[in-house]
Amino acid sequence: MIQLEHITLRRGVEVLLEDTSLTVHAGQKIGLVGPNGCGKSSLFALLLGELEPDTGEVRIPDEWTVAHMAQQIRELDRPAIEYVLDGDTTLRAAEREVAEADASGDGERIARAHQQYDDARGFDARARAGALLNGLGFAAAEHEKAVGEFSGGWRIRLSLARALMCPSDLLMLDEPTNHLDLETIIWLEDWLKRYAGTLVLISHDRDFLDNVVDAIVHIEHDQLNRYAGGYSDFERQRAERMALQQAQFEKQQKKVAHMQAFVDRFRYKASKAKQAQARLKALERMEKIAPAHADSPFDFEFPEPGRAADPLMALRDVQLGYGKVRVLEGISLNLAAGDRIGLLGVNGAGKSTLVKALAGELEPQAGSMEVSRNLQIGYFAQHQMEQIDSQASPLVNLSRIAGDTPEQKLRNFLGGFAFSGDLATDPCTRLSGGERARLVLALIIWKAPNLLLLDEPTNHLDLEMRHALTVALQGFEGAVVTVSHDRHLLSATVDEYWLVAEGGVRPFSGGLEAYRRMISQPESGGTGKSAGRGNRKAERQRKAAARERIKPLANRVKKLGQQIEKLEGERDRLEKRLADSDLYQSERADELKRLLGESGSIKQRLESLEGEWLEAEEELEALRENA
Repeated sequence: MIQLEHITLRRGVEVLLEDTSLTVHAGQKIGLVGPNGCGKSSLFALLLGELEPDTGEVRIPDEWTVAHMAQQIRELDRPAIEYVLDGDTTLRAAEREVAEADASGDGERIARAHQQYDDARGFDARARAGALLNGLGFAAAEHEKAVGEFSGGWRIRLSLARALMCPSDLLMLDEPTNHLDLETIIWLEDWLKRYAGTLVLISHDRDFLDNVVDAIVHIEHDQLNRYAGGYSDFERQRAERMALQQAQFEKQQKKVAHMQAFVDRFRYKASKAKQAQARLKALERMEKIAPAHADSPFDFEFPEPGRAADPLMALRDVQLGYGKVRVLEGISLNLAAGDRIGLLGVNGAGKSTLVKALAGELEPQAGSMEVSRNLQIGYFAQHQMEQIDSQASPLVNLSRIAGDTPEQKLRNFLGGFAFSGDLATDPCTRLSGGERARLVLALIIWKAPNLLLLDEPTNHLDLEMRHALTVALQGFEGAVVTVSHDRHLLSATVDEYWLVAEGGVRPFSGGLEAYRRMISQPESGGTGKSAGRGNRKAERQRKAAARERIKPLANRVKKLGQQIEKLEGERDRLEKRLADSDLYQSERADELKRLLGESGSIKQRLESLEGEWLEAEEELEALRENA
C-alpha cells in the first residue's frame, strides 16, 4: 500500500500540504482533484521520489514497479512502436539477455533466457504495443514513424501508450485525456477499468473520473481529504458538509436561481412532458451538488442576447474544404434561435471545419449559407487564445471592446472569472493556458452573443471553471453549437446532437450513450466496413425522411414555448401590480377591474397554449423516439 504520514510539503514559502496523511491500498483507483496550484503535480512528484517532504514520511513498497507519463520526450528519432515497447523495461532486459545468451552458445543460459522472455510476454509484445497505439488513435502506417514527426499532442499520446505498456503495480497519470477525442477517452476508460494495479489519476474530466476511480482525494486547505466513490459522489458528500455552513450555501442559491429562469416555462403539468421532466431533474440535481462549489472563485452569467430573425443560419447543400481537399458536402441544415447542438464525430471528421464555417471563418466551396439579420456570434476556439494581446492586461483587452464602460464595472466583470488584483492588470504574457481560456470566454460573453460556437472550450479549464461554465450555459438563452470531449458539459447543456461522419452532417438521436454504443461496436467480418456504410446510408435516408416530419413540429413547439414565456412575463407583471395595496382604494376601482380582466384573460390564454404545447411536445417526443 501507499502511506503518507503527517506530510508537510512547501513550494518556496508557500505551504501546499501541512501535517496531512493518506493511505491507498493496493488495487485502488484514486482521483486526485483540487484547484489549480493546490499541489496535485507536486504530490505526484513526491510519490515518484522527485521531491522530498519537508516533514513526514512517504512509504511505497520497494518491489512495486511505478509507471507514469513523461512530460517531455527526448528519443525523437525512435520509431513510435519501439518507443512504446521501451516502456516495458522487463521485456527489454529479457530481449538483451536472449541476444547475449544466443551469442554465448551456452545451452542452459539460452533456455533460461528464452523462459525469461516468455515470462515477459515477449512473443505478443509487439501486438500489444500496436493495440495500444491503435486504441489511442494512431493508424497502422504511423507505428514506424519517428517520434519527432508527430505534433505535441500526439507525442503526449505516445507517452501515455508507453506508460500503459509498462507492467506496473502503480500507474500515475496526469491529465491523460488532454488532446484526446471522445472516442479515445472511452477506449482509455475501458482500458483503465481492466487495469489490475493501483491507479492515481489527475483529471479535470468529471465523467472520466466517475467511470474510472473508486475514491477521490481532494486537496483543500493544505489537507488531503478522501471521499468514497467517483467525482459525483465526492460532490454530493462535500455538498452535505458545506451545506451546514449557511453563508456559503446562500451564495450557491443565487446560482441555482439563475437556472430557475431556464425551467420556468416547463413548470406547468411537467409530469406530462418528458422534456419538462428532464429540465426539472437537471435543476434538482444542480441543487444537490451545487453547494460543493459554493466557494468557487468563478461567478458569471451570460447577458440576455439580442433578438435575431429565425432561422439564425440556413445551410443548403453546402460543401466545405480547404483548397482541393473536400472535407464535408451535402450539408442542408437549419440552426434556429434557442437550438443547443452538440457535434459528435471522430478527430478529423470535420467538426472544427463546420464550426469555422458557421463562424464565418471558412467560405463554402459550394452551396449557400444564409445568415440572419442581427446575428451576433461568440466563437471560442483554441486559436482565439493566441489572438489575445499578450502585452496588454486582461483589463485593457476587455476595455478595447467595452467602449465607455466604467473601469469598476469591467473589474467586477473580470472578477467573476477570477481576474482580480494584479492578475487583472498585469500583462497577459504571465497567464497560463487555463487563464487565457478564461479570458477569451470573458471577452466573448461581454459581447452578448445570440449564437455561441464552442470548439473544445474546456481543454485548459479546471473542474471549478468547467462547473461555472456549465451553469452559465444552462442559463444562456441564445443558440449554442458545441464541440467537446467533456461529456458532462455536453449532457448538461445540449438538447440535440449532430453527427459529423463520412463527409456529411446529420442529426443523431439517442444522445451520448447511443453514440458510445455505436463507436464501441466492432466491425464484423471482412466486409463489415462496406456493409456498415450501406446500412448507414439507408439509415441516413430513413432518418432524413423522419426529420422532414419532425422539423415543422419542433418549430411549432418552440414557437408555442416562446408565446408561453412572453405571456408568463405579462402575468408576472400584472400580479406585481395587483399586489399593490393602494390599487384596492375605491377611487381606483375601474383600474382594478381592468387589471383583473387582463389577468383572467392572460391566464385563459396561458392554459390554452400550455395544452397545445404539451400535446405538440408529446407528439414530437414520439416522433423522435421512432426516428
